[in-house]
Amino acid sequence: MSQKLWLDALDGVISGGVSVEDFAAVVNTDKNTSRRMLQEMSQNSIGRFDGQTIEFEDGDRLRATVFALQKGALIDEAAEHLDWKDFEGLAARVLEMMNFATMRNLILTNPRMEIDVVGVKFGVAILIDCKHWKRHSHTALQEAVRRQIERTKHYVAKISGAVAAPVIVTLYQDKISFIDKVPIVPIYQLASFVEEFYGNLGEVMTIETEKR
Repeated sequence: MSQKLWLDALDGVISGGVSVEDFAAVVNTDKNTSRRMLQEMSQNSIGRFDGQTIEFEDGDRLRATVFALQKGALIDEAAEHLDWKDFEGLAARVLEMMNFATMRNLILTNPRMEIDVVGVKFGVAILIDCKHWKRHSHTALQEAVRRQIERTKHYVAKISGAVAAPVIVTLYQDKISFIDKVPIVPIYQLASFVEEFYGNLGEVMTIETEKR
């Protein structure tokens, strides 16, 4: 089955019961192909299939996305089928595959702030703000960077000895760019960025806990 079919299948991963016929309509394929796809997904821990209906649950769309990537789909094309919540999950999954300890939706208090994804490795944290924007202006990115720097300062103030780098991950962008030394990383380049991150620490903004 083609990569495009597995990408289109992401739109059919809807919480609750989905019939073979409904899945075939979403994916724009025949019922036999639909059934084979649902069987393969179920065999890979994506939904529970009884031969006629598959029951999807929270997290299955992200698992289906990772499965589509294993089938050869491109990460940016897969990300287009995700909502903002699953987009955050995909960014976290990339870090996990690079052996980072990760946390999603970290809440900081006084003042209250939320960090989409935290990844820690070798004593340095990457704090990611995910922007599932189809279009964005330079001004909007500048404001996103400013806010993420503030979150990063708040994070290191709460954690003794912390060193952290603010990062913005976007859905649509041609290449990695920087605003005030904060990387703006398209999702399809996140893995390569992270792989090279520790060798390029001097090029990115890092914020440390103030010594007392």
